[in-house]
Order: sequence, then structure tokens, then C-alpha cells
Amino acid sequence: MSERPPLPPFTQETAIRKVRMAEDGWNIGNPEKIALAYTENSQWRNRDEFINGRDEIVAFLTRKWSKELDYRLIKELWAFHDNRIAVRYQYECHDAAGNWFRSYGNENWEFDKSGLMRKRQASINDVQIKESERKFLWDKGPRPDDFPGLTELGL
Repeated sequence: MSERPPLPPFTQETAIRKVRMAEDGWNIGNPEKIALAYTENSQWRNRDEFINGRDEIVAFLTRKWSKELDYRLIKELWAFHDNRIAVRYQYECHDAAGNWFRSYGNENWEFDKSGLMRKRQASINDVQIKESERKFLWDKGPRPDDFPGLTELGL
């Protein structure tokens, strides 16, 4: 088993770094690579779906990003303790018909001692927006370091 630093127990600094690493991974959008941040038997609840293990994570993310186009995500640390992190996040994307959405979510994460996520619980709500209301305007890939976070954007 390989380690995925930063490792628990988390400090404020390492929790923030772990959140940003997760955000960057999801913004890159490579399901196979993202799945390596989770334990082999990782358990997820994403909205009303229950996902178990890396193969199901890859299938879920592949399906997700085939429908959620031009996906851009910002995550922010909410709280942390020992091997757990809570985040709030928002993402923007559009469907094949060109309808734009901003999704608002909260996640609770639990990590094993090697820094792999073993549990992820996500609650998410979607709001349709006009394309002119988009705020997450950067090229595909990780959010630039100088692009504001959720708090700085007033979200």
C-alpha cells in the first residue's frame, strides 16, 4: 500500500493541502487517477448513489463527466479532526443542451493511516444558472493559484 501525503492526523495546514489536492484532481478529470486517492474498498454516498471500491468510482466519474460538461470545481475546508475532513464546495457545468448549473455540496471524508480516503459522504443540490452568471472562469484543469476561493467570491 502506498502513502498519499499529507497523512493524518491533520493540522490546519495539511487539511487545507489535502482539500486542494482533491479539488485539483477532480478539475483535471481523470477518473482512473482520481480513484488512486481512495482505498481499494472505499465507500461513497454521492447524492442517492452508493459506490464501493475503485472500479465503481471510475465508472461513476466517467458517467458523471460524460453528462457534466466543462466541469469547474472549488472546494473549501470546513472542519477537520484527526483523520476526518469536512468540506464545502461548488461546481459549475453544463449539459449537452447547453444548460448551465451551479451545484452546492458538502462532503465528509475519512482517511486511513496511509492518507487514502476510505469514506466519502456527499450531499449536493443543483441550481440552474445563466451562462452569464458563471463565476468559475478558468481553462480546463486545476484552478489557478491566484483565482479566488469560495469565500473570496462571496459564495
